[in-house]
Amino acid sequence: MRPGVLALASASLLLLLGAGAVPARAMEPPLPSLLADTGGGGQLILAQAPRANSTSGRLSWWERRGGGAWVKVGSAAARFGAKGLVEGRVRQQGSYTTPTGLYDLPFAFGIKGVPSGTRVKYRRVNGSSWWCEDTRSRVYNRWSEPLARDCRASESERLISYATQYAYGVVIGYNYAKPVKGRGAGIFLHVNGRGATAGCVSVPVDAMRRILRWVDPGRAPHIAIGTAGGVTAISQY
Repeated sequence: MRPGVLALASASLLLLLGAGAVPARAMEPPLPSLLADTGGGGQLILAQAPRANSTSGRLSWWERRGGGAWVKVGSAAARFGAKGLVEGRVRQQGSYTTPTGLYDLPFAFGIKGVPSGTRVKYRRVNGSSWWCEDTRSRVYNRWSEPLARDCRASESERLISYATQYAYGVVIGYNYAKPVKGRGAGIFLHVNGRGATAGCVSVPVDAMRRILRWVDPGRAPHIAIGTAGGVTAISQY
């Protein structure tokens, strides 16, 4: 989703801190074993915000080792939508919210070359690479290269236009397997821009490289996105 919003992000963050928000570095997501579902695989990314109206929080990545124990491999500060987070099943396109839920990670992509050691499928972005977000198109919520004739450029993202954010990214499988038009398109885990996102999850570039080298498609990696409590609590997914 178009990542270039966001002058209001800094103001939102200041308001939250002024209201007693917990600093992101002090708020680690829970152990994967506390979640209702982990996707059945051996790798899991947790992205948690303090509250539904938060624009920042924490991301950590975990793997299941001998005996079934989950071990944390890494963590980083994370950013979310400029208007916070909302339950993925009711999210609307253009709402600037990050969808909560448990999702797979179909493939990775980037403007820059694939980091050494990356095992997940990696698509290199070029000038003809688009993500279709046009609800009238047959390729809604899909990579389109070149842009499909029935997909309006004004309703889509030319990926190479976001040199910082899409230096590296991973597709989050929100509304992806069987897209519902109008529910939202182009939800990624990508590199931080200048502020909050338009609905994606973002982290520093070094964290993105580490995640790309770590993700193993043979271990069915998933990402859980949620809040510390309430109806979008990460523990329910």
